[in-house]
Amino acid sequence: MFLYNLTLQRATGISYAIHGNFSGTKQQEIVVSRGKILELLRPDPNTGKVHTLLTVEVFGVICSLMAFRLTGGTKDYIVVGSDSGRIVILEYQPSKNVFEKIHQETFGKSGCRRIVPGQYLAVDPKGRAVMISAIEKQKLVYILNRDAAARLTISSPLEAHKANTLVYHVVGVDVGFENPMFACLEMDYEEADNDPTGEAAANTQQTLTFYELDLGLNHVVRKYSEPLEEHGNFLITVPGGSDGPSGVLICSENYITYKNFGDQPDIRCPIPRRRNDLDDPERGMIFVCSATHKTKSMFFFLTQTEQGDIFKITLETDEDMVTEIRLKYFDTVPVAAAMCVLKTGFLFVASEFGNHYLYQIAHLGDDDEEPEFSSAMPLEEGDTFFFQPRLLKNLVLVDELDSLSPILCCQIADLANEDTPQLYVACGRGPRSSLRVLRHGLEVSEMAVSELPGNPNAVWTVRRHVEDEFDAYIIVSFVNATLVLSIGETVEEVTDSGFLGTTPTLSCSLLGDDALVQVYPDGIRHIRADKRVNEWKTPGKKTIVKCAVNQRQVVIALTGGELVYFEMDPSGQLNEYTERKEMSADVVCMSLANVPPGEQRSRFLAVGLVDNTVRIISLDPLNGVLLRTVLDPVTGDLSDTRTRYLGSRPVKLFRVRMQGQEAVLAMSSRSWLSYSYQSRFHLTPLSYETLEFASGFASEQCPEGIVAISTNTLRILALEKLGAVFNQVAFPLQYTPRKFVIHPESNNVIIIETDHNAYTEATKAQRKQQMAEEMVEAAGEDERELAAEMAAAFLNENLPESIFGSPKAGNGQWASVIRVMNPIQGNTLDLVQLEQNEAAFSVAVCRFSNTGDEWYVLVGVAKDLILNPRSVAGGFVYTYKLVNSGEKLEFLHKTSVEDVPAAIAPFQGRVLIGVGKLLRVYDLGKKKLLRKCENKHIANYICGIQTIGHRVIVSDVQESFIWVRYKRNENQLIIFADDTYPRWVTTATLLDYDTVAGADKFGNICVVRLPPNTNDEVDEDPTGNKALWDRGLLNGASQKAEVIMNYHVGETVLSLQKTTLIPGGSESLVYTTLSGGIGILVPFTSHEDHDFFQHVEMHLRSEHPPLCGRDHLSFRSYYFPVKNVIDGDLCEQFNSMELNKQKNVAEELDRTPPEVSKKLEDIRTRYAF
Repeated sequence: MFLYNLTLQRATGISYAIHGNFSGTKQQEIVVSRGKILELLRPDPNTGKVHTLLTVEVFGVICSLMAFRLTGGTKDYIVVGSDSGRIVILEYQPSKNVFEKIHQETFGKSGCRRIVPGQYLAVDPKGRAVMISAIEKQKLVYILNRDAAARLTISSPLEAHKANTLVYHVVGVDVGFENPMFACLEMDYEEADNDPTGEAAANTQQTLTFYELDLGLNHVVRKYSEPLEEHGNFLITVPGGSDGPSGVLICSENYITYKNFGDQPDIRCPIPRRRNDLDDPERGMIFVCSATHKTKSMFFFLTQTEQGDIFKITLETDEDMVTEIRLKYFDTVPVAAAMCVLKTGFLFVASEFGNHYLYQIAHLGDDDEEPEFSSAMPLEEGDTFFFQPRLLKNLVLVDELDSLSPILCCQIADLANEDTPQLYVACGRGPRSSLRVLRHGLEVSEMAVSELPGNPNAVWTVRRHVEDEFDAYIIVSFVNATLVLSIGETVEEVTDSGFLGTTPTLSCSLLGDDALVQVYPDGIRHIRADKRVNEWKTPGKKTIVKCAVNQRQVVIALTGGELVYFEMDPSGQLNEYTERKEMSADVVCMSLANVPPGEQRSRFLAVGLVDNTVRIISLDPLNGVLLRTVLDPVTGDLSDTRTRYLGSRPVKLFRVRMQGQEAVLAMSSRSWLSYSYQSRFHLTPLSYETLEFASGFASEQCPEGIVAISTNTLRILALEKLGAVFNQVAFPLQYTPRKFVIHPESNNVIIIETDHNAYTEATKAQRKQQMAEEMVEAAGEDERELAAEMAAAFLNENLPESIFGSPKAGNGQWASVIRVMNPIQGNTLDLVQLEQNEAAFSVAVCRFSNTGDEWYVLVGVAKDLILNPRSVAGGFVYTYKLVNSGEKLEFLHKTSVEDVPAAIAPFQGRVLIGVGKLLRVYDLGKKKLLRKCENKHIANYICGIQTIGHRVIVSDVQESFIWVRYKRNENQLIIFADDTYPRWVTTATLLDYDTVAGADKFGNICVVRLPPNTNDEVDEDPTGNKALWDRGLLNGASQKAEVIMNYHVGETVLSLQKTTLIPGGSESLVYTTLSGGIGILVPFTSHEDHDFFQHVEMHLRSEHPPLCGRDHLSFRSYYFPVKNVIDGDLCEQFNSMELNKQKNVAEELDRTPPEVSKKLEDIRTRYAF
């Protein structure tokens, strides 16, 4: 079995984000890393919409990203630290839309290692040097400069190593044009390592160390080091030189501290807390990320706490000495992994989990009522300031980027009866989690919908002048009339446009620079800019049936298949060519290309006839040849035909513009858009009702829209999320969804949601009540009334947890709910709240053989689970009966078990439950579930159970798969086979009776199969010696499974399912990842295909190596050597290679580049989209 890996949707979580002018213009762009993907985003400064310009898979783990610009330069470069053991400097080339690798310097081994640099990057703010550091020991500094041709140069590395030192963060200190300086948060563990009592470890302090690069001596010196009071988690560079006081801000637990060289005293300020916070008061508070904004006259920092509150930090200075730090509450947004303040006044927030946001900074928060906190205010040691969180005041949300990260569970099924299955994805974390329904298609936003007096049959838009930016008229044609609407602030009917209104219209468009042409059954109407009208009438009884028009030419087909050709002369007159052309059959459609720039005419006309042929007619007056059957721009040959099934109705094609390029809208029973995006051709359906006719549309409100008709309505639509494969509907949930199952009869879903470090609703209300009472009690006699009012206000205030976060309850505190939901409407039908510290981990819906047709839901719950060091007070299995045709859960009973029931699966009219490391069969009883049978020989902890026939395949948390046979007569569960590799299994699915596919927590997917001679009729002890003390447990079962395939995805896979994604398609293995990616593994059906793709992959590995310097083969073999899988993501980079490289690779394969592209597209469309 050979498989081909395809990504349907790339990862959506963001780990790092940087901003700068990467294209060298004044436009601000953002570069984000999504694990193993680099992406360039550009927020449109006018609309605020974020467009993706370029996405590149780098086949390596991106550990750090930095933007830097040489002194006096206008363009930012991107420095990437990754697991390749190399530092890579990239430049974005807007003309080719590629990241170009300028430098790649090797310094160490590949892989994520402790002492090989790559984890931290720091850049000198003046762009003279860059430091790349490892987690431990090694740091390297590279000097960056220009050569005579103004190209970027990089020096050999200068070492700044220090053994036995852990690094927490590194930044470049802004020292103007003095020697570049880097600040590091470090910890020396040498003493702690050598001290057996553990006393030194408890007393180890973090140090702040400054490294200076001496440009004169060309080496790096440890300039200065001092121990820190608190444990810091990151540093912020303070602008220096002529812009500010220089130095660094150290963000640590509960405090932010300013430090600099020389006489500067440390300035330190506590991090403010929320007033009346439900969080555990003993918990420390830290800043998690920051963004700096600097102009010529001022600078400020926006820093975010782990609750999501953003503070604006400014520094007060007195002649280069900082005198105080000032903090002011700015706004609260979801907790971010990275923030960027753009020069255009936007704040980009890359959320830790869930959707990402772009905000406009409407106010800087200088003149509002909000209290300002300062380091100069007197406070007792250990005290802090308090503020009141509120809804957004300084920020305005302008765009939201959908992100599925993290996907915790996914099921693919057609619950909505739409022919194409939907993906039901449980994703997000805590109060920001949701159940999302994904459908293949582009999201359509309706700008306007208006009713028309009848059912129209066509619609067009025209401009008044070729230079106009926006359209002037919408023309709607009916069976016996034509309606002309003018486009302004609103759309209204006009009668003085010069168009003939008493006839249906076949086509209308702009002719020349400023004239309009209307083609109707009886003739052609040519309307000049000064409203003069020229008419051409059809001869005799003939009428015009079809026409084709561009900027300078008009071709019409009369009844009987006669073609008449008109061309515009330099004076703007339409002239008919004397020669008419008779076709052998009736014309059903025809089209002209746009006139190429700098030419008089388009040279070819395409005509489709009733006899199923397409003819290409040369319009060059020189030769008049008839050519038959991508159209070659020189010879007119048709080649490279590709077919796709679009729907059940005849297809109509319309030209529209998308992102400044030509695109085609194809309409059948569904509408499809064919467009080119990031050097790949996409054909994507619109998630919208059936349309009949369309035309491109441009107005101020909607620069790239579509005007379309559907039955008797006129609609103006916009497609904003090009490149997105799925459009999604999200239904919010309360806690992190862990698993869900689908009830087969009602199609409702039963979701278990569980959060650690959280309160249940009941405990939360109780805590609030308790705090309100304490507020009243703490007040003096005269302040009683005021305190009572405050307490009442506190009890009534309800800030949405999806923005402000849920209170952190502390370790070992759990909250859980069981929810029954209708996945189509998204309404919750039933909600069961579990008690505080009961955590639901598994769920199954099943029938028992002794109760007939009734459905039961079983939920496995752990009680008082503490994760580290692990302890648990036991567990329960709650049994509910599904009543009201699957809409309500009726509690039956709960069964105590001794460990966490982490997996439940129905099995032959009973149920299998994995309790810790025990595998048990239970049956339904009146008061509780009755234990029928158990197996105690599984190594660690059962995390999944699959069943087929008499076989049970158990996933162990660390020891891969174990095959168990259930013997009914002896009532025994007997292990008969297992795997030879350790695998930390996260999810598994059966492919057939002998084969199982699984994924592990390190990002690998494997397929394991039992050999054909495996015997599952084994006895309890196949070795023959019954004595327990003789039997070795170390070699496991007597029979071993074989590995069919291994593949490193690079993201933790949490769900696998064998399914078909398109109607009539073949089966594929669909996986979803923690980072929000969705991909498929598809089997090759022929040896030729496998051979071809193996060669494509081989050539691409050598001709087009990964961007960040990692070797592709070793990346895909991170943990196990890659076996029997070809990487489609690499093969599809063929389309983005340079043309001469494409030709070379294609010649090696005895093909042409279009044939290779077509093969790549075919395998994708056969299984998915």
